[in-house]
Amino acid sequence: MTEANPFLAPSTLPFEVPDFTAISEEHFLPAFEAGMAEQLVEVEGIVSSGEATFENTVVALERSGRTLDRVARVFFTRVGAHTSPRIQEIEAEVAPKLAAHRDAIGLDPGLFARLDALHERRDELDLDPESLRLLERHHRDAVRAGARLGPAEQERLRALNSELSTLSTEFGSRLLAGANASAVHVTDPARLDGLSADAISAAAGAAKDRGYDDGYLITLILPTEQPVLASLTDRSLREEVFRASTARGSHPGPHDTRGIVRRLVALRAERARLLGYPDHASYVIDDATAGTAEAAGRMLADLVPAAVANADTEAAELAEIARADLGDEPLRPWDHAFYAERVRRERFAVDGALLRPYLELERVIHDGVFRAAGRLYGLEFTERIDLPAYHPDVRYWEVAEADGTVLGLFGADLWARATKRGGAWMNSLVSQSSLLGQRPVVMNTANLVKPAPGEPALLTLDEVRTLFHEFGHALHGLFSAVAYPTFSGTSVPRDFVEFPSQVNEMWLEDPEILASFARHHETGEPMPSELLTAALAARGYGEGQATTEYLAASLLDQAWHTIAPDEAPQTDDEVLAFETAALERAGVAHPLVPPRYRTTYFNHVFAGGYSAAYYSYIWAEVLDADTVAWFGEQTDPLRERGDRFRRELLSKGGAVDPMEAYRTFRGTDPRIEHLLRRRGLAA
Repeated sequence: MTEANPFLAPSTLPFEVPDFTAISEEHFLPAFEAGMAEQLVEVEGIVSSGEATFENTVVALERSGRTLDRVARVFFTRVGAHTSPRIQEIEAEVAPKLAAHRDAIGLDPGLFARLDALHERRDELDLDPESLRLLERHHRDAVRAGARLGPAEQERLRALNSELSTLSTEFGSRLLAGANASAVHVTDPARLDGLSADAISAAAGAAKDRGYDDGYLITLILPTEQPVLASLTDRSLREEVFRASTARGSHPGPHDTRGIVRRLVALRAERARLLGYPDHASYVIDDATAGTAEAAGRMLADLVPAAVANADTEAAELAEIARADLGDEPLRPWDHAFYAERVRRERFAVDGALLRPYLELERVIHDGVFRAAGRLYGLEFTERIDLPAYHPDVRYWEVAEADGTVLGLFGADLWARATKRGGAWMNSLVSQSSLLGQRPVVMNTANLVKPAPGEPALLTLDEVRTLFHEFGHALHGLFSAVAYPTFSGTSVPRDFVEFPSQVNEMWLEDPEILASFARHHETGEPMPSELLTAALAARGYGEGQATTEYLAASLLDQAWHTIAPDEAPQTDDEVLAFETAALERAGVAHPLVPPRYRTTYFNHVFAGGYSAAYYSYIWAEVLDADTVAWFGEQTDPLRERGDRFRRELLSKGGAVDPMEAYRTFRGTDPRIEHLLRRRGLAA
């Protein structure tokens, strides 16, 4: 580690944006090692600093680990958005070291003794509410980390955490490589009938980028259902794409994830037992707003009958429509999206392909996503082309309040590439904290298909919705107004974190916002009102399928994480058998509607942070639907409503109990009726 390493000190660039012009891959590992060593010295200083006080223990702990925080934020941004063989090597090496480092702090007996002593007399410390919550948070985290276990149990816990971190890293690496290898290469352009000209051009570009001499490449997105299935007229190609999607990680070879899954769930179950919980789901959800795994499971189970009934009704209708094409051949899962799109065209007079010319990316960003934030919160956006990024595709915008006060920086990395994992997400390069004097730098990352040079980027309605959704997460980070970094932005319970992002989707359908961004990319003409009305009406069609595939994934997640250590499958061949049995037991083994994610490519729960928590999306949607109703009920000016939502919820981060904050905002508990109506599960 030399003084030239850019992670040794805060960046001197605006907003402390990392100086990517000075960062090389070889800086990461020495910076990690220096950062971990530095924080251990800081913790040692805390432990030996005399009688414990809030300042010399809890605040000092918040200030510790700055070098480690800087390198970790940049490195894991690269891991997700722009990896490389060297990055993957470093990740594999550093993951167990980071797990050991977290254990060294979380299990430090001297540090826990200080936290425990302060916690015992917390009512005597005259702390402000955020500081009191911080003390309680650190104490709870230490207990959940195993601080009260005996030496032998702690030693086993360290070994478990180390192996779990290694396995999760390997799952993500295999999944990315497997997804790239599973892309479907097409040489006959006639087989692409049904795709738009720009989609075909993008497929040709993808083939060229991946090293093919000719042809077209259909790349895979993370969920089971691939967007092209709604358009391709070639049934055999639909089947090929579907099978490539659902087979990821399930066959012997370098991309097989089944053995990793078996080991992960067994070790997670063992760790939960060691920490005093019956299973991993109980451990995870004990720290969430749902409170118990039983509560989360009950909510999911209650939604299943109506969702599956709707899916059955839709499937019967699609089978009838498809009979003219298929004859006696039954409808298959790879046909579902294709014929659902036909229903939308015929019943609602809307064709998804007809919408795309009106949904051009730049206009969606500036006249849709940004304009909605301006109307609601008074925000203004100025692009910054002077700041360095980790990839040429990354763009930054400075975000300012209506009075000109600069709030923070928003970055976007939107194009798919082979070095980026699937899906869309938000992360922070710099988290807001008044204690540290930091303003937020937040990123949205997505996997839109990059158009050929000179061609416009035309989106589907679902892709537009994703941009609004992820920007809701970004607003959560940008609006953070907390003292302590532990509570910054989206540092809230997992089953609350999706709430602000889902609320932000509502502005996609706001008439004024729609009229602003839904314009033809060549003529500037607004989307015809009849097309717009039909598109919004058509959105409700297929809710049975959408809800069932989501519930199937959520219940599958719960099934994997409510088992005992000795109940995990013993062979790779048993993994998919476990999945089948779990779906049948939950009542969601629908022949035409596979889970949104099957086990072997369920990145959220085996490599991401959603293990036993994929239920969070629909749990948060209860709050979301209730909040959308609140916006419709209020008569105050929109800016006043937006400012209240920001002030009472978005700005709080984890500094308050989220459900208490919600009740203060809404005046009541959230009501599930709004969600049931939205999902077509109630009249």
